[in-house]
Amino acid sequence: MTDDGNFSFRRKTPEEILAEIERLKKGKLKIYIGSAPGVGKTYRMLIEAQDMKKEGLDVVVGLVETHNREETKNMIGDLEIIPLKSIPYKGSTFHDLDVDAIIRRNPDVVLIDELAHTNIPGSKHDKRYQDVLDILDHRINVLTAVNIQHLESLHDAVQTITGVKVRERIPDHLLDTASEVILIDVSAETLQKRLRDGKIYAIHKINQSLENFFTQRNLSALREMALREVADDVDDKTPEKEPKHRAAAMNEKILVCIKNDDNAEKLIRRGWRIANRLRAELFILTAIPGNFSDLDPHTRKKYDTWKKLAKEFNAHFIIESNHSRKIFSVITDVAKTHHITQIILGQSVKTRLEELTKGSVVNAIMRETDGIDIHIVADSRKN
Repeated sequence: MTDDGNFSFRRKTPEEILAEIERLKKGKLKIYIGSAPGVGKTYRMLIEAQDMKKEGLDVVVGLVETHNREETKNMIGDLEIIPLKSIPYKGSTFHDLDVDAIIRRNPDVVLIDELAHTNIPGSKHDKRYQDVLDILDHRINVLTAVNIQHLESLHDAVQTITGVKVRERIPDHLLDTASEVILIDVSAETLQKRLRDGKIYAIHKINQSLENFFTQRNLSALREMALREVADDVDDKTPEKEPKHRAAAMNEKILVCIKNDDNAEKLIRRGWRIANRLRAELFILTAIPGNFSDLDPHTRKKYDTWKKLAKEFNAHFIIESNHSRKIFSVITDVAKTHHITQIILGQSVKTRLEELTKGSVVNAIMRETDGIDIHIVADSRKN
């Protein structure tokens, strides 16, 4: 109802109706997201599981990492635990989540910890988040937990802040998939005390952790990052934002231009964050001198990695030949073809003199296009 007392009705588009039907066919995902290890994600998840069981829901534990914390072990209580699957690998036997057993058991809710975990080779899926998506497809609700540093688009920011390269990561679209994202947060001081008390890591790791990842500066920055990310997710999901997001998506198209260097992944992630804020369509462009098949195996592997990353961000990955074209012509041709509104480029390696004598790619693009915003992202190697 509007302020003047009249009812306001908006007919859903066919795409929205189909998306809603698909959502109804799947289980619901609830993610407990923490600012750092040890904030209490698993414990809070278990509290909710116990409450659900008291309400009569069929709740099971698929996998919970207790990290030998007694209070976490005790909180599992009488919850049914699905036995882990034995997976032989390189002469050893590992135990991991049994996706098929959970699907056969068909509970109302299953708990699956450590969402960013990489599975043992020979598992049903490469990553645990893929296990979760499989289970959701079978209309089983999932409670799961993950730390903020494992979000793919935050990889570069986390590495800059902490100096740690996080290798296990999840695609950001999982937050969009979730029906709820719950932030589990404690102060940096509280977390450091938990660490000193041996409640997070083993005794021999405490001093090293306090001097590296668990510094006051790092924890405060990660906490702020987590607060901002969850707030943005909640804001994006409010009903009144949907029409604005649709309008933005219709108008904005982002083109990220990458080349064969160490800055490529950073540019892709930066482009996705801009596109995600605007609900815009994302394109990733790279140019090669000839045919893709002519590239050496190492270089082809790099391009395959970027293509895979683009796919995780639901972006279009475009490879163009610049054999007979200058790079600015490749960029402007693609921009015009796809009606691009914003272009993201890495910082030029040319000196000021070279730009004066040979010309600037940015200036050339601006001359050849009209109304396209250009963003320059600093080269991480120069920071």
